[in-house]
Formats: sequence, C-alpha cells, structure tokens
Amino acid sequence: MAEATLSGATHPILENDYASEWMGIEVLALSDGHATIRMTLRQEMLNGFGMAHGGMIFAFGDTAFALACNPISPAPAEENTITVASGVDINFLKPAFRGQVLTAVADRRSSAGRSGLYDIQIFATDAHTPGADPGTSTPGELIAEFRGRSRTIPKK
Repeated sequence: MAEATLSGATHPILENDYASEWMGIEVLALSDGHATIRMTLRQEMLNGFGMAHGGMIFAFGDTAFALACNPISPAPAEENTITVASGVDINFLKPAFRGQVLTAVADRRSSAGRSGLYDIQIFATDAHTPGADPGTSTPGELIAEFRGRSRTIPKK
C-alpha cells in the first residue's frame, strides 16, 4: 500500500486503499489538517491527448484531502467516525504529462463542528528538476486547485 513515507508516518486509511496503491502515491508529510503526497504520472494515467487525465488529477487531490481530513491516530471520541467529502471543486490550470512528478499539498482552512474546508494545491515538475525533491521550497508548477468541503459522519 501507500505506506512508504519520508516522514516515517503512515495513515490508517491507506491500509486498504487500493486506488492510492495503484496510483503509486507516496506520503511525504502528515499532521493535523495537513498532508503532502506525490506520485509520478504513468502512461496509463493519460488521456487521448497525451496529458494527465483529469480524473487522475482529481483522484490524487482527493487522496490528499482525505489524509488531511482524518486523524492519523484518532482520539477515543473519534474512533467511531470518519470524515468524508460533502462537496469538492477543482480548477485545472495547466496540463501535466507522462513522467512528471505530481505533488499535492492539502491544508485545512476552517473547521466548525462536523464540517471543514480544505484547500489542496497540485503541482507538476519533471522528475529531474530540483522541485521534485522533497524538502525543496517549490514543489513545481501549479497545475490545479482543489477545494474540498468535509463532513464527519458515523462509521458503518
């Protein structure tokens, strides 16, 4: 699964997340209300124009959103709840191409009761450029902005 991380942290929601595993998502950073992840665009992630399929970019941003919304180690009061998307918007700003490394940075903007608001920026860079290395100040060129609205609900 997508458990290999640079920070050494893993997230319980990735244990059975076969979509994130297939996408090759790597967790770079996790904290309360924040997640940074990355993946490399493969040929099977491209559309008929030879650029990243919008659904791949959306799914990538959605994974960052889920990681930022849900605690790594739930408190006893949180053990019977999960936080899911109640709505999202995405704006595609520029295309991304095979071999580029995508980085998504998710941050909580607001939380009130069972609702939250998160912004996720998605960047692309060539694998050989400095922006592809973790810990650099620039994760690449901004290609999409994803805004997620969350809702905490009971686990089924």
